[in-house]
Amino acid sequence: MEKLYCIGCGSVIQSEDTSKPGYVPSSKLNEENEDIVCRRCFRLKNYNEVTPLKMSSDEYANIISEIGNKEALIVMVIDIFDIEGSLITQIPKLTNHNDFIIIANKIDLLPKSLNEPKILHHLKKIISDNELKPMDILLMSAMKNKNIDFVIDKIVNYAEKKDIYIVGATNVGKSTFINTLLKSYASSQKDIITTSFYAGTTLNLIKIPFGENFIIDTPGLINDNQITHYLSQKALKVVTPKKEIKPKVYQLDSGQTLFFGGLARIDFISGEKTSFVCFASEFINIHRTKLEKADELYEKQVKILLTPPFEEDEDFPLKGHIFNLKKQSKQDIVLPGLGFVTVSGFIKLKVYTRSNTTPYIREALI
Repeated sequence: MEKLYCIGCGSVIQSEDTSKPGYVPSSKLNEENEDIVCRRCFRLKNYNEVTPLKMSSDEYANIISEIGNKEALIVMVIDIFDIEGSLITQIPKLTNHNDFIIIANKIDLLPKSLNEPKILHHLKKIISDNELKPMDILLMSAMKNKNIDFVIDKIVNYAEKKDIYIVGATNVGKSTFINTLLKSYASSQKDIITTSFYAGTTLNLIKIPFGENFIIDTPGLINDNQITHYLSQKALKVVTPKKEIKPKVYQLDSGQTLFFGGLARIDFISGEKTSFVCFASEFINIHRTKLEKADELYEKQVKILLTPPFEEDEDFPLKGHIFNLKKQSKQDIVLPGLGFVTVSGFIKLKVYTRSNTTPYIREALI
């Protein structure tokens, strides 16, 4: 019997095990329906219920490496709000060095005052520092349709008659981009791919006719260094920004601490008074206190005043990392999956994030 695939996530349709991807009751398979949707995708679309399914790096590599056997154009979608966390540096090797371009999505989250050439300048440096050499780097917002026509034209020109594979980490907006692309270019009136901000929505290759070739959606790779993969659904909704980020500015003296809910913490250990410009979801509770009171505050108020995390989240141990900043120019303290804080000056900080995630410093994006 010919295999059937879920149009939403790409899983092989099966009626034997409700706990596995692709489950559809056998009674539904008797109905004539070309666009079969598994129970998981149906519940996600209609009730916003999700069954988390995590894909290992090896499973991801096995699926993506199939591209290496074809002549294709690779389109790597990244999250402009989490650049380093969403770059998949092994893509050229996995795909046998097929041509690829990088599209930075969600530019609608950055302040409107920023000009795109400046963003591209910083983006090119970060991509180059990660030893990636794409044919082009583009900016867009799939959700807000910003630059979408320009991006589509570029993709079509680069692809010529090749199939187009859309790759990226989880939650960068790959499936939203494909749905937007199809609506714009192919006059599709409905979403084809299941979308959500939960990891593991697309589980296999999903092949969609596109002109003389195909667009193929691929599973998202989970980056274990992102804090979002350790949160409850309630917390995830809070930390995921949905509109333009309004930076929050705090003037701190040494000996003060900033808490980002109970998910991260920055201790200002030494240095001259300076500004801490915070770029994170508007719903995250940022709390300032004295360093000498920070440990006690966290112990008593995590999941109460310091939220998220919430009661339904697992225990959230924080681990500190010392940074000695020795530049007068602006630098970003990146809290992976949560946001970033822009500072400047000769200062010493201790940055706490979840115990198995690691914050880092980069040249300021903004």
